[in-house]
Amino acid sequence: MTTSRLFSGMQPSASSLHLGNYAGAMRQWVTMQSSYDAYFCVVDLHAITVPQDPAKLANQTLRTAAQFLACGVSATQSTLFIQSHVSAHSELSWILNTIAGFGELSRMTQFKNKASKNGAADATVGLFTYPILQAADILLYDSDVVPVGEDQRQHLELARDIAERFNQRFGETFVLPRAKILEREAKIYDLQQPELKMSKSANSSKGVLWLLDEPDVISKKIGSAVTDSENVIRFDELHKPGVSNLLTIGSIATGMSIASLEDQLAGAGYGKLKALVQDALIEHLKHIREKTNALMNDPAELDRLLSEGSRKARDCASVTLSRVRSAVGFLASSSSLQDS
Repeated sequence: MTTSRLFSGMQPSASSLHLGNYAGAMRQWVTMQSSYDAYFCVVDLHAITVPQDPAKLANQTLRTAAQFLACGVSATQSTLFIQSHVSAHSELSWILNTIAGFGELSRMTQFKNKASKNGAADATVGLFTYPILQAADILLYDSDVVPVGEDQRQHLELARDIAERFNQRFGETFVLPRAKILEREAKIYDLQQPELKMSKSANSSKGVLWLLDEPDVISKKIGSAVTDSENVIRFDELHKPGVSNLLTIGSIATGMSIASLEDQLAGAGYGKLKALVQDALIEHLKHIREKTNALMNDPAELDRLLSEGSRKARDCASVTLSRVRSAVGFLASSSSLQDS
């Protein structure tokens, strides 16, 4: 029986993934890899749509891959690779650029949001065409399923539209991917601004829990997390966002349901809640931090794992790219066409 293909990726835009990445995507990737032929990618080509320090980007790319592995992505069960190691991503992206419309890209909400921060005049063409590269990422691997958050649904729909347009114009070439929306209840919010999603671009690092934070840092951040004046432990995202966020984090760290935590902490104050979350999260993230550091201290092994994954990804991508090149009328390279 053929196993459905799954593709997903994450940018190396910080030296550590944060708890929102882990809860919202990574844990579900680890579960899904046993049910799909999974391809997981560190999307460094996407990272350079905004200015990057080259040395820092290289280090962050390795650290992100190491964290994938430390969180439970299996280098044998899944295909883990670096996007820039597979040149087919760039080539297919260019071809799809000639299929996509300027108008449909102009309607992409994420481009509007990102461009508005520094002004549209300073936004790069790469940032504008980011969804086309994302479509290439997905379509290269004949992906049946793409796990995405709600904020990425629009990009996945664009990838489907481009694939359908290509197929209609050139014949059946691409598999049409479908979205698997990641579980809503896994969303983690900023500790200092619990009405906002936890993000690497937060105004203050005090509200962000990084997977590689040391225990004392985790304790300090949880200890200073915003709650409310009621001092009643109850899950209510609308009226008690800070307390609800701590209960969600506690549930992830302990494996207990939020309802069970509410029962256990009934009558206790916020100090007890924060102490429980601190201790549980420190213990939960200990293995991830230690395994990441071990991999970073063994660059030969990390390089071996990523090289093998990139080889597998290139082999798969080359099959799709060959179909695309033939469909659009590109000449195949052969000895008869080479200079003598």
